[in-house]
Amino acid sequence: MANYTPKNILITGAAGFIASHVCNRLIRNYPQYKIVVLDKLDYCSNLKNLLPSKESPNFKFVKGDIGSADLVNFLLITESIDTIMHFAAQTHVDNSFGNSFEFTRNNIYGTHVLLEACKVTRQVKRFIHVSTDEVYGETDEDAVVGNHEASQLLPTNPYSATKAGAEMLVMAYGRSYGLPVITTRGNNVYGPNQFPEKLIPKFILLAMKGKPLPIHGDGSNVRSYLYCEDVAEAFEVILHKGEVGHVYNIGTKKERRVIDVAKDICKLFNMDPETSIKFVENRPFNDQRYFLDDQKLKNLGWSERTTWEEGLKNTMEWYVNNSKWWGDVSGALLPHPRMLMMSGGVERLFDGSDNCNSAPSTNAPKQDRMVVPTSKSTSSPRKSLKFLIYGRTGWIGGLLGQLCEKQGIPYDYGRGRLEDRSSLIADIQNFRPTHVFNAAGVTGRPNVDWCESHKTETIRTNVAGTLTMADVCREYDLLMMNFATGCIFEYDDAHPMGSGIGFKEEDKPNFLGSFYSKTKAMVEELVREYDNVCTLRVRMPISSDLNNPRNFITKISRYNKVVNIPNSMTVLDELLPISIEMAKRNLRGIWNFTNPGVVSHNEILEMYKEYIDPSFTYANFTLEEQAKVLVAGRSNNEMDGTKLKAEFPELLSIKESLIKYVFEPNRKTSAA
Repeated sequence: MANYTPKNILITGAAGFIASHVCNRLIRNYPQYKIVVLDKLDYCSNLKNLLPSKESPNFKFVKGDIGSADLVNFLLITESIDTIMHFAAQTHVDNSFGNSFEFTRNNIYGTHVLLEACKVTRQVKRFIHVSTDEVYGETDEDAVVGNHEASQLLPTNPYSATKAGAEMLVMAYGRSYGLPVITTRGNNVYGPNQFPEKLIPKFILLAMKGKPLPIHGDGSNVRSYLYCEDVAEAFEVILHKGEVGHVYNIGTKKERRVIDVAKDICKLFNMDPETSIKFVENRPFNDQRYFLDDQKLKNLGWSERTTWEEGLKNTMEWYVNNSKWWGDVSGALLPHPRMLMMSGGVERLFDGSDNCNSAPSTNAPKQDRMVVPTSKSTSSPRKSLKFLIYGRTGWIGGLLGQLCEKQGIPYDYGRGRLEDRSSLIADIQNFRPTHVFNAAGVTGRPNVDWCESHKTETIRTNVAGTLTMADVCREYDLLMMNFATGCIFEYDDAHPMGSGIGFKEEDKPNFLGSFYSKTKAMVEELVREYDNVCTLRVRMPISSDLNNPRNFITKISRYNKVVNIPNSMTVLDELLPISIEMAKRNLRGIWNFTNPGVVSHNEILEMYKEYIDPSFTYANFTLEEQAKVLVAGRSNNEMDGTKLKAEFPELLSIKESLIKYVFEPNRKTSAA
């Protein structure tokens, strides 16, 4: 994808912490860009954060609220804005427990106003919405793979709930009106200029005063911290290289317990942690851990540069040298600083003076009248996942086990035969799973031609076995993830080849050219009656393992001749993790489990030549010629991917997925 080059950028909330670093970076690196900042100068904003940009001819500051539709529309039109980077938000979790309505107004309504203005003016080419890792909710403590961009959103506090709500609006405007939206979800950020209600600056300022560092709960909560300049660089990369409609995690694999952060700061100030750390009442709910998979952003060329030790030292030195930057922040240094949540705030000018008294206005609401939820010593964790997988010796079943290991999900392989009800019940009673994955079935040895001469065996597994498992799972109130096939359709007059009209989930099978397909079509129709089954129609599965004889690419690369027919296909490297996410979301019904679009045999083999073996050659033959060497017919079709794409917007088209997950990782030729 070509890099994007903006001209006139509106940055909301840029007098705040993260956005000010992004703004200053863009001003510094791209003098040809015009940067317009819109900020209402709330309590955690400070115009001094933008001092490096103040004298730049391409910088403009506007004081105003994103909730003002008239102002937003006026700015978009008069400043010819083509890009919005939307940072403005209320972000402090403690405040959200005390004044959650303000979070709804700022984070959801303000975002809605911006989106509507983009829809009306029709001139914005990029809308980058800044969200948070907290929308994913709490990560399992033993998870070894972080939340990826398609993971379910499970916010646990009012702040993260409003950010998730804003994300839903962004996604909806992208789909309904075609707005060019990009969403980011970031880990904790620290560094110079941060308002001291946040953990690290609060601890530094308290340490400077020789006061104890308050830790919520027992300090075992784990967080990932990124230095502000690294995050600013991440936004620079996403601005220019991010793909419309996608989500990007901005994260780090380097995690730290809160108590260890406190100890590191004590060490910087030569303080004894035993006497300098005190434990205080926990939040009403305090997520134990957030953990992100940041590989997608790394693929764009970004990487974390600043070590924890270097970043913490830089931050400490900045606060020591700028202790008066924020004025009187004694209220922010309290263990639970909710009283700072008020409309308006101190407007600090570029020269550092205040245009109003630092004391609270007499018109400000009395914050001591807030009702705060009672803190609980323990919280009920989400139900732990346990997967029971059938198809241990099969390709997909084996890959599912590997994925469970990577994601830290307990799993076991079923020992019973699908058609043996008592053995299935024994498996379930022994392992007590939360979900059952059926990746077992007869596809033929080495191909579906085998089924033509082994019909009873095929029926026993593909029909009787699948139905028995669905019924047992229903009896035990379990969701069954059923790997089925899309090879039950063939191009017809209503779905002609090359038309882009694919078969939908509700369409009835029309291909009966092989006994294998007959059994699969039959059982799919019967399984529709079970509301505890999620049926995934896989087609011509492909993986990055080009040595696997079951891999469609491996197969056709070894054939003497191939037909050249466009087909929908399934890239397992991308879609199998989605099947696990679908289980977590308890999705049901029938799903076309293929990457959007089609790709032909010749197109795949041309990619093979380009990436793997330039000397590779192949030849074509017709369907009629192919039929002479086959016992059973073969299905050729296009599956409609609308339903799956709507649930997982990040899903790549088949050709994009092949390049990203299969050919690039296996490249043996030099890149052009």
